[in-house]
Amino acid sequence: MKIQKIKNGLLVERKTLETHMRLLILNNRIGHFEGGTPSGFFNHMLNTFCKYSTISIHLEKCEGDVDVDLHHTIEDFGIVLGTAFRELFDYSQLKRFGSFTVPMDDALVSVYVDLSGRPYLNFKVDFGDVPLIGNLPVELVEEFFRSFVNNSKITMHAVKLFGSNSHHICEALFKAFAFSVKMATEPSNFISTTKGVID
Repeated sequence: MKIQKIKNGLLVERKTLETHMRLLILNNRIGHFEGGTPSGFFNHMLNTFCKYSTISIHLEKCEGDVDVDLHHTIEDFGIVLGTAFRELFDYSQLKRFGSFTVPMDDALVSVYVDLSGRPYLNFKVDFGDVPLIGNLPVELVEEFFRSFVNNSKITMHAVKLFGSNSHHICEALFKAFAFSVKMATEPSNFISTTKGVID
């Protein structure tokens, strides 16, 4: 993993035998997404995340062994984005906690995050019997979040309260995640832990 610090952001690159990722992440409170993965629907979700979190992501390279399937590409993107997120923010200088519930027609999804320095994911979101949203296997949604959580070292709980339309459920999930992250990454005047430090 190569990490280069720039003003208000980072350039992160990771290359394996399966994937090659290079992205720029900016804490600029603009929320712009540029570039793309091999999944149009996943790109839509990333654009949604950027818009509502106000974090900008410029995906300069996203190559993977898509002749096998999308698993390695989506999983490794989560690794790179999670690593970039952890390096971008000093959790001890932020509000740390964030939660949000988003309705989208039939769907209602809640997300809770804690920038704790301890990775934990509780993912209680199902998409019914639908195997794909666009060309994205629904099981890769959880894989993405697991990779992100493990590498950003945050705690995340995601719960579907209602919903039958898989597109609506997933979009509500990403919006709730984005708003929770926006809330948690607001600057704080005090260290949000009794330990005095978040590793």
